[in-house]
Amino acid sequence: MRRTTTRPGRGLGALLATATAAVGLAATPAAAAPAAATPAASGQAVQPGQACTAADLGTRHPIIKTTEVTPTITHFKGWYVTQGSTGSHTVTTSTQTTISVSVGLNGTVQGSFAVEALGSVGASLGLNVQVNYSSTSSESNSVSWNFLQPGYYGLYKGTKKVTGTYGSLNCNRAQRGDGSWALKWTEGPDSGSYTTYTALEEGAVRCEDKVPANSIMAKAQVLLDCGSPAATAKHAAGPVPSAKADQAKHDADDAAAAAAAQAARPAPRAALNCQPGAYKIDVPGKPLNWSAPLLANDGIRLRESTFFSAHLDNWRLCNVTEKNGVLEASLWNWGNGGCATIPADIANQEQAYLTTATCGEDDLQRFYIYRDVPGSTKIGLQNKYTGSMMGHDRYADGELIRQYSSGRPDGTGTYTLTGV
Repeated sequence: MRRTTTRPGRGLGALLATATAAVGLAATPAAAAPAAATPAASGQAVQPGQACTAADLGTRHPIIKTTEVTPTITHFKGWYVTQGSTGSHTVTTSTQTTISVSVGLNGTVQGSFAVEALGSVGASLGLNVQVNYSSTSSESNSVSWNFLQPGYYGLYKGTKKVTGTYGSLNCNRAQRGDGSWALKWTEGPDSGSYTTYTALEEGAVRCEDKVPANSIMAKAQVLLDCGSPAATAKHAAGPVPSAKADQAKHDADDAAAAAAAQAARPAPRAALNCQPGAYKIDVPGKPLNWSAPLLANDGIRLRESTFFSAHLDNWRLCNVTEKNGVLEASLWNWGNGGCATIPADIANQEQAYLTTATCGEDDLQRFYIYRDVPGSTKIGLQNKYTGSMMGHDRYADGELIRQYSSGRPDGTGTYTLTGV
């Protein structure tokens, strides 16, 4: 049997070119179990322990911790070819599994952090992986094939699904052995998982074919259900049901429905334990600082403190914890009594704005605080839920404070925590 035309998967967008793009996909072994990805092999530009500067306090980089590669069938159809029906045919398959690219809890790929993370994954595995947010369900489901022999075939489209976990490298102070301090890239508390895949492959496989173990073709051969009556009985030319394919489709649909049914519940109001001091969150060396909104539909903006600021520029750190030198706290505003938060309905968006809301037990209201060496009050802030760093697009009165997945490259995500 042979293919009449070679057609790569359509609609999946550009592939990320990695440093090892010359490595053929067929020659790359698929991992059956999660494997740790060493930083040296991950293609990361920043490594743990390297020096950083105060301008990096509001930035972060991914560190890939584990990877797993699994052959996955996305479209399938059992097809019987009789002696009189050989030749070229175009067969409409059924969607078997829907796979979308995602990084983190939000189920999307937005911002430079996600792209950098997937680039590191591709480089460490020697694979070209998808970096655009698309789904295999949007693919054409037809497969064209030239059937040279009669028999029972499984026509398929499939991919190598790549999953794993990542951490976050942040700039934070670290104490040297001699008691002095320095800023270094260290693994912060933020972590998450990713899912991506290689370009779709399509083909046909028979029960008699010898195929590589743990390959996409082998996965399709399992769904062909070669030991079933449908595989051994004589049939008219055309589609043949596969009980294994039907069950696999049913299981995938059940898993997707269960995930969709997990609705978010309102967060109970938090009983805050706030530190006695109040602070301004300043732009270093400049008069503008974070000011909370008076109106519920507005955001936290850069403002200059005046007599009329009404404590909207005063913040307290509440429910503070510290782990490995990184503070975690809620930011309570003295002026309006709310806690800094990313609005839940836009939390998955790059450059979503920061605002305040009724304080609750909610990770959207929790922030990691990365600090400069003792003697300096410069900090960087990271939202616990989204993992994004806080910053502003430009220095201007009224400019919104927003989240940026990797932070601002020009140092505008570094602030000063000034006691008042």
